[in-house]
Amino acid sequence: MLIRHKLVALVFLVLSILVACSVNTGKSSNVKEDTVSTNNEKELVYASAKDINDMNPHLYTGSMPAQGMIYESLVENTKDGIKPLLAESWEVSEDGKVYTFHLRKDVKFHDGEPFNAEAVKQNIEAVQNNAEKHSWIKLSTKIESCNVVDEYTVELVLSEAYYPTLVELSMTRPYVFLSPKNFIDGGTKDGVNGYNGTGPYVLTEHKTDQYATFEANENYWGGSPKIKKITSKVLPAGETTFLSLQKGEVNVAFTDDRGADSLDVEAMNQLVDSGEYQLVRSEPMNTKMIVANSSKLDNPVNETAVREAIWYAIDRETISKDILNGTETIANTMFSSNVNYADVDLKKRDYDVEKAKEILKEAGWQLGNGAEVRTKNGNKLAIKLYYDSNSSSQKTQAEFMQHSLKEIGIQLENIGEESTSIANRRSTGDYDLLFNQTWGLAYDPQSTIAAFTSKASYLHTTSGIAKADELYKKIDEVMVSTDEETRKSLYADILTIVHDEAVFIPISNGSVTVVAPKNLKGISFKQTQFELPFELMNFE
Repeated sequence: MLIRHKLVALVFLVLSILVACSVNTGKSSNVKEDTVSTNNEKELVYASAKDINDMNPHLYTGSMPAQGMIYESLVENTKDGIKPLLAESWEVSEDGKVYTFHLRKDVKFHDGEPFNAEAVKQNIEAVQNNAEKHSWIKLSTKIESCNVVDEYTVELVLSEAYYPTLVELSMTRPYVFLSPKNFIDGGTKDGVNGYNGTGPYVLTEHKTDQYATFEANENYWGGSPKIKKITSKVLPAGETTFLSLQKGEVNVAFTDDRGADSLDVEAMNQLVDSGEYQLVRSEPMNTKMIVANSSKLDNPVNETAVREAIWYAIDRETISKDILNGTETIANTMFSSNVNYADVDLKKRDYDVEKAKEILKEAGWQLGNGAEVRTKNGNKLAIKLYYDSNSSSQKTQAEFMQHSLKEIGIQLENIGEESTSIANRRSTGDYDLLFNQTWGLAYDPQSTIAAFTSKASYLHTTSGIAKADELYKKIDEVMVSTDEETRKSLYADILTIVHDEAVFIPISNGSVTVVAPKNLKGISFKQTQFELPFELMNFE
């Protein structure tokens, strides 16, 4: 019997990185009060499941939407490609190794320090001086030097051509810019003494685990934002957030689909039905998936047939419609077709229980008379699935999958753990199956695919497949290719290999969703699930 008795929460959560560690470096201690009012229409208050934490933009504990208000990159990733931001223009050498950026001349950091080539050099070198921390981003392994050409011209020299350079420079972190006056001992890896960026908002107050306030940068080079004050208010998930929206203590909630549930679907619909709130949803930003450990030789998930059978046995339509209540769409491939290079013709595996049973039988997994679990060579077809214990939607999906796999003779044990523990399992290979998701629109396909070769990410997922060496070779080639058609062909091969091996089992495509007052205009989305362009919003 399908699990249809439960409508599970839509994830409403401020966008923040998985590991939260509260740090008060450089924050104002002049806190006015714990309760925030939204009566002033120039103020936007959003609900956050977590504190903004340490806002050092060259590390990874800070809230990304908050960092997106304060810090900026040289270039911006848009639907129409890479556009100028702090760099007005740039050139790339014929061999693809040298990027020359011409900077804006009208930019200052929040503390009045000039933004110039020397500041760019200092920031990029600060990132590179903490190379181990940034190994997940391939650009960090390619940068040889950052050179000042003149006051407003800077040169980035790479060890080899790397086509995602501009994309990775456009990310929320780490290649964004902090006033050099905030550096400690000439760098940022050991902390900073303030959070002065060049962005449209300035952090003015922070009370740990309560709220943080950002005020408009009146000297912003792009023009001062119309909303003059933004507050991130930390609230417990669930009814507290709903009641706070009803009372007007907060007026915006949004999601990055990363974990803890904050507002359930019925509550969301009640707010919208009141006529006072609107719901705005982005195009697909990421793919939620089950990741299989192909390198675990003593476990059934090492077999392609077992992974493929699991894929066929999962009813993604029911998950999308009944468990996620239509808030996420069915995913049939690792990336949605709106991701660059991902519109590839791949074998479709629709929900088919009989097909799943047939695959397992042909692979030698037999179901004895009266037995519920298949065996082969005396071994049970028993697998463990790890999910985020803070996510009720993952828990319910896991229970649904447990029931579905039992139907084809697979014993699935569900284990809920903190997200940090699951991330550690992924990097050490101590898992059979676990919930995960692609990096997201701005980062893909290059970041997720680069992670196929990383011990910290998906090396254990990919290293056990038959074509692992070929896969890694093609990944190396695509990252340095300077020819567009060659890249398309290589990406098609890469995606085909992992799809055929069924090591990433797609479930649903997630989007960023915003619930806000009807009079809040200008709600839009960036090419990332980790930020919102608050500076474009305005109350009517």
